[in-house]
Amino acid sequence: MADKMMTARDAIADIKDGAVIMVGGFMACGTPEILIDALVEKNVKDLTIICNDAGVPGRGVGKLLTNAQIKTLIASHVGLNPEVAQRMNTDVEEDKLECILIPQGTLAERIRAGGAGLGGFLTPTGVGTIVAEGKQVINVEGRDYLLEMPLKADFALIRGSVTDKFGNTIYNGTTQTFNPMMATAAETVIVGACEVVEVGELDPNNVRTSGIFVDRIVEGEKPWQI
Repeated sequence: MADKMMTARDAIADIKDGAVIMVGGFMACGTPEILIDALVEKNVKDLTIICNDAGVPGRGVGKLLTNAQIKTLIASHVGLNPEVAQRMNTDVEEDKLECILIPQGTLAERIRAGGAGLGGFLTPTGVGTIVAEGKQVINVEGRDYLLEMPLKADFALIRGSVTDKFGNTIYNGTTQTFNPMMATAAETVIVGACEVVEVGELDPNNVRTSGIFVDRIVEGEKPWQI
């Protein structure tokens, strides 16, 4: 079995400028802060970040915004982080942020479709609104649907409560958020784990992300930092 354990710095070493990254969490709950901090330290730029939201200043994805590392943000809401509006409206072109808002259920399903290898899916959400702009409308049995395309990423940064050394991962409570589906939809999956145990110690009934999806494991996520 390959050794997946490494430091945060080594785990994100091949993330380059312009990478597309999925980040788990919901208002920073369930976001792997140890991996975000490593990205801030590396200072890669022009990132496309796919996440539920923009975190808050000083937490989660908010740290990347403050450090002007995000070029495009794909999320379902951004209202808790005033830096989003500031970056969207700045006159400094190199600091300008593109923000693409997607209804939360649609965002989740687009990520799931990416992980499942689907070519897209139909949803009535957004029909007749600005959400439908530029999208194909398909009528099925008299009802209009939008064709939504799958989302995939180069990397997924997820947070595990307990992870074994193969990558099988358990999430406590609401820290699960988008983490399990993002783990299926990226080329490289990195877990920031609160606790790492030996293979065989986890109850398989509680595992939400199979180790087959996980490429790298970083121990040291703070259990209280949810």
